[in-house]
Amino acid sequence: MSDLASHPWFFCGIGGSGMLPLALILRGAGAEVAGSDRSRDQGRTPEKFAWLESLGFALFPQDGSGVTSAAQVLVASAAVEDTVSEMVRAKELGCPRMSRAELLARLFNASPSGIAIGGTSGKSTVTGMAGWIMHSAGRDPTIMNGAVMKNFVSADAPFASARVGAHVSGGGVFVSEVDESDGSIALYNPAVAALLNVSLDHKSMDELRELFGDFLARAEVSAVNFDDPEAAALAPRAQCLVSFGIDSAEAMIGVQPGSIHEGLTSLSAVIEDRRDGSAIPLQLMVPGRHNLANALAAIAACNAAGVPVAEAVHALASFAGLARRFDIVGTSTSGITVIDDFGHNPEKCAATLRTLKAHPGRVIAFFQPHGYGPLRQMGAELAETFARELGPDDLTILCDPVYFGGTVDRSEGSERIVALIEEYGGKAEYVPLRQDCAARMAQLARPGDRVVIMGARDDTLSLFAKDLLARL
Repeated sequence: MSDLASHPWFFCGIGGSGMLPLALILRGAGAEVAGSDRSRDQGRTPEKFAWLESLGFALFPQDGSGVTSAAQVLVASAAVEDTVSEMVRAKELGCPRMSRAELLARLFNASPSGIAIGGTSGKSTVTGMAGWIMHSAGRDPTIMNGAVMKNFVSADAPFASARVGAHVSGGGVFVSEVDESDGSIALYNPAVAALLNVSLDHKSMDELRELFGDFLARAEVSAVNFDDPEAAALAPRAQCLVSFGIDSAEAMIGVQPGSIHEGLTSLSAVIEDRRDGSAIPLQLMVPGRHNLANALAAIAACNAAGVPVAEAVHALASFAGLARRFDIVGTSTSGITVIDDFGHNPEKCAATLRTLKAHPGRVIAFFQPHGYGPLRQMGAELAETFARELGPDDLTILCDPVYFGGTVDRSEGSERIVALIEEYGGKAEYVPLRQDCAARMAQLARPGDRVVIMGARDDTLSLFAKDLLARL
């Protein structure tokens, strides 16, 4: 870590969900970190940037003025165009450039005991759960997450998507989600690799099998989900294995049949460690069967890192969840509940909608697509998901995709998805402006309804959800 702290850094897009935690971890290691963000220039989420400044980050407009020395390493995500002022200035000065993934891999690989959480969906929640277990077990972990972890939120840390632990001074555990979508999962050398699931997202299945298989082969111990046929098929590539699953009879860590009880905001089950025959009751403060699968993954990963199963299960009783992951904003005096959720691809949206439909009451699902590109890529699957998971009384409302500027093709938008939802037999409305959607939902909602606000890449959705609750 000391070599990383020996020169200054500049983050282009420092407020982003993947960049902010990295900046916090680097600063925790003693590095000098500055940055810029288009959201700050546009006046969005000013409280986040004020907090960063209070921690000692120097923030600049995104006009290149913050890039002043060839010694600065420029960190930018792959999505940042070469025409952005910071890129141009860094090139003129000859600053070295590093991607977000390269920097995370450097930080992670410097840890003697890295726990890497991989898979197509569920990574952020499992990372939060595993981080909380390691913290509860007294292992002082550094945690890198793409979402705010409620357990670590405080007045001093309102945006706790990272936790800086003993790792930054050379020891300790590093828990991180690792991404397969850009192939960067190949950069990590974990002590423990957790594989949650393998499904079609950004790459072909053959590419995914190779990436995830190599990921398991590089780790000392792997925790693999035996409920997922693709993940289970890769288990032979693990050097040493801890398997888990809700339904799999072969899994080492599983669930006692008939023990699952789903509440509106919670879940309980009995966890079995089939290696020694023990049975431990699990209580979760987060709902949904997908969160039981996430809990098993975190228990197995931490067990692979030396934490007894019973200790891991008990720690999860106080896991408070992540911001924007089935986050219950509140219930109005008239009995309408508002939920804030990060669902943005078919699998994540389906998990959220299933959790809602496990209980009676109408669902109004508001969805803001996270870009025109993703909408073209997975629009038909998204439409099918909303039509399939919701019933005849439920309604989906879409506004225009989030757009922060740039040269993206905006010819096909949300109206196409609404037409497809109706074609697949669902009920949907297209309301172009987000503020008009709020008025429409306030007009439609009645006692007993659940209104879920879904979408990604836009921090203001949480404020939108809070404002809607106040309106109701």
